[in-house]
Amino acid sequence: MSGTSATVLLEIHTSALAGMRSGPGNFAQWATVAAADDYPDADLSEELFHSYLVSNDEALIALWRRHVTAWDFAEGPRWAQEAPARTDERRAVIYDRLRFGSDVRKALDDAIPVAKIPGPTVITRDFSPWYTPERAAARSFYWAAYERKLRAKGWSDAAIASLDEASRAVVERLTDPEQSSARQAKGLVVGYVQSGKTANFTGVVAKAIDAGYRLVIVLGGTLNLLRRQTQRRLDMELIGQENILRGADTNDLDSLVGVDYVGDDEDWPAFVQHGGRPSALGAFDIERLTTRDNDYKSLAQGIRALEFEKREPARPLHDPVNLHHTAARILVVKKNKSVLTKLVKDLKQIHGLLAELPALIIDDESDQASVNTLDPKKWQQGRTERTAINGLVSQLLKFLPRAQYVGYTATPFANVFIDPGDDEDLFPSDFLISLPRPAGYMGAQDFHDLDSAIPREERTFANSQEKAHIRDIYNSEEGRLQEAMDAFVLCGALKLYRADHGVPDGPFRHHTMLVHESVRKDDHAELALDINSMWHQAGYSSAAGHERLAQLWASDFAPVSEARAADLPAPSSYEELRPYVNAARQRIGSGGQPVIIVNGDSDRYFDQLDLDFDRTPHVWKILVGGTKLSRGFTVEGLTITYYRRTTQQADTLMQMGRWFGFRPGYQDLIRLYIGREEPFGRDKYADLYEAYEAICRDEETFREQLAQYAVIVDGKPQITPTQVPPLVAQHLPWVRPSARNKMFNAELVEIRSPGRPIEPASYPVSSAALKRNTERWRPLLHALSPTPMSFSNPPDASSSLTRTFEALSGVISHADLLGVLSQLEWERLGHFDPHLTYLSQLDGSLAKVDDWLLISPRLAANTRVEASVLGSVPLSLVRRSRQTGKTSFGRIASVEHRTAAQRLIDEASSAHESVGGGTSVSPRTGVVLLYPVVEGDSHSDVQAAVRNGAADPSKIVMAFTLIPPASAASSDRRLVRFRARNSRHGDEATVPAPAS
Repeated sequence: MSGTSATVLLEIHTSALAGMRSGPGNFAQWATVAAADDYPDADLSEELFHSYLVSNDEALIALWRRHVTAWDFAEGPRWAQEAPARTDERRAVIYDRLRFGSDVRKALDDAIPVAKIPGPTVITRDFSPWYTPERAAARSFYWAAYERKLRAKGWSDAAIASLDEASRAVVERLTDPEQSSARQAKGLVVGYVQSGKTANFTGVVAKAIDAGYRLVIVLGGTLNLLRRQTQRRLDMELIGQENILRGADTNDLDSLVGVDYVGDDEDWPAFVQHGGRPSALGAFDIERLTTRDNDYKSLAQGIRALEFEKREPARPLHDPVNLHHTAARILVVKKNKSVLTKLVKDLKQIHGLLAELPALIIDDESDQASVNTLDPKKWQQGRTERTAINGLVSQLLKFLPRAQYVGYTATPFANVFIDPGDDEDLFPSDFLISLPRPAGYMGAQDFHDLDSAIPREERTFANSQEKAHIRDIYNSEEGRLQEAMDAFVLCGALKLYRADHGVPDGPFRHHTMLVHESVRKDDHAELALDINSMWHQAGYSSAAGHERLAQLWASDFAPVSEARAADLPAPSSYEELRPYVNAARQRIGSGGQPVIIVNGDSDRYFDQLDLDFDRTPHVWKILVGGTKLSRGFTVEGLTITYYRRTTQQADTLMQMGRWFGFRPGYQDLIRLYIGREEPFGRDKYADLYEAYEAICRDEETFREQLAQYAVIVDGKPQITPTQVPPLVAQHLPWVRPSARNKMFNAELVEIRSPGRPIEPASYPVSSAALKRNTERWRPLLHALSPTPMSFSNPPDASSSLTRTFEALSGVISHADLLGVLSQLEWERLGHFDPHLTYLSQLDGSLAKVDDWLLISPRLAANTRVEASVLGSVPLSLVRRSRQTGKTSFGRIASVEHRTAAQRLIDEASSAHESVGGGTSVSPRTGVVLLYPVVEGDSHSDVQAAVRNGAADPSKIVMAFTLIPPASAASSDRRLVRFRARNSRHGDEATVPAPAS
């Protein structure tokens, strides 16, 4: 190795990479310039660089990881030559621009693998690019500080790069704050429940104020507790100590009067430190108009608090000469009528300046309180009435003509109810951004076996999310509440054990259990009393109590942890865990009260409750509550959930997913005890687990559609934000403009699905319509051969075995299939039309499909009910249920059948031989999975639909899944098509409805 030390080389490389603000460039040239003054004789050869990489020089690799990962993630930079982000192709372009040889390339690939994770999905209208990499790099004081804070918290380079790109995607679609003409942009960012949306909007705020936004208003929840959480987060990770202190001396108590955090927040040392007042460091200060303990009351320093000093008084504030030398103001305000009324009143008094002020409004949990919720049926003709909060937010936008509005939510469907035809409302007319599921996040896929092909009898703790984490509650089992409480104690002990054996204990600071059975406060008090009695009678220090816990540990937690967390320390026996059980019991029962009721709807209630996860060192409690646990309230350390509440509102059920989130060091311990037969209505029962899964599927399908349609075709987006509502109406049929005299301008005309499944779900409810549909299928049923064929799926990630099923099959012409499909009736008028428009063009006008392989799967012999359908060969009837509160079915095709059908299509398109042998199709053949479905809850319902070997056609739903061949695509690759009902107003979301 040469005489150039690793320290010297690191310094040279740091300087060289810092110069590449616009993207990767000739590294040898940059390194030569960087070394010229101080290290002219340094060895800059690739050989030396390679030797340090393969010897695992941590500092040098960390430096390169930051830069290479950032280039990997950059969306659409000019230098990338259209190579997609986070791909091997992008990495090759990076190396080409750096002029690296093969040895260095391989060493960097080994040290820094490409993070092949999804990026954000962006649905946008055309915008003027202004937030260039050069401009972002030129002013990045607060973003750089936030990035350093995230690294200190342990964020990976890939996670930071992902946040960097997602926040950039928001900021670049806002209006340029230096722009002379005023323009408002409105957008929506869709995350996941408890998935780090706050981190994204903190990044957006950092970049926006760096770029020139000088007033930021964050609407932070409907309770002081939630507002304080958001204020503290921004203060800690972005605003920083120097802006909070504003020159106060931490050693002078008198100067600290009115300063929050100092002396009463143990995390104060971890707050961002800028190294001095930002204004003295060449940047600008941030003035807080709200603090941790004080929401907006009125301008503390009078109207002067919003007077911005101009360097050039004759020029407007948004002129760069003035803008970048004035302090930014940040407010975190509660969504409360009196608070927002005061803010609007104060802004009215300085309206002259407001026309020049670039402002940003961030609406956290924007589906709560902001959305116009008055009953449209009661609206006066042509007049929009708003709820108080919605009206005040709209007033803010009216007073701030340069304000940008960005809503954040985990329930995207709720926001579609905002009337996009009202210019003063909050419809995301400029952009909708769907964030990717972050690494380490426990979401729907971690609690549901969404696409598992493994037979239920073969599922284990290792291969089934449901087996590992879900514990069913049936009414006949007396609730399992004692077991859930035992599990809570046991998990607490296991956390303490792990912390004592080297696992970082930060995530174990709080340990909570959530019990949710009712929205009624009287029920909460009674339930809390019952749990408190159970706790004191549980005998956790007695022999009987330990015996009960030992059995639960041996039957549940020990085997699940062995299967899912073998890398974490585990006790070899319950006796080894026993001392930690006693410690956990003491923590939970501290103060003599293991239970806290959380059901208030006022700030006074929550202040008395003193349940602040930020300021309390350890919250180890059982929480009993209702809606206040379901909106914006993050239950830290949540490990055991006991959930039996019935609700028919999808957004409420989604928001109740408090069990979703980040669970580092204890994912294997998470348990959800959930009702599988909860009574609702009259003589009805709901399986909450299945209902929740159906909602998750709807949302995931919607996100997948957005990702498909976000792909640019011929330089233009396939879908714009104003076209999203009619797309959502495919999932939620009641979505419509809130004003009765308006209709959506965009009409969904066509959905193209080359090589992808089409599975309609809105089949008729009436017996007469079902019978007519069944009769329409009659001609095709005779194409089915009476001799079953074998279809197989080779070993894959879900199973090491080849799985086989039998089915009746036959080949039908495209014209014959289209003849049947075009006659079918649907519960929702027009439900299938966009698909039918596409299929009707596969006669050669768009693409050519010759024929279809019709497959009618047979169930296993022990569960099979066979019957002739209108004289057909005996078919295997299947049982399916409609979703709770909807006319649509859940999934029709089984995972195993759909996998086999998809494999046939994929192999035909790639011209590969059939992996499983046997059946294959041509590149111009599609596949139809056909199921005679009986709607019901039990096997007896299926049997009741059959008499003398024949199925009653009025009780049969002829349900199907189609997969067109991959060749059934248009030359422009477009997948969705809309048309404007009123082409003269093509860019408008709604237009007047014709008079009836």
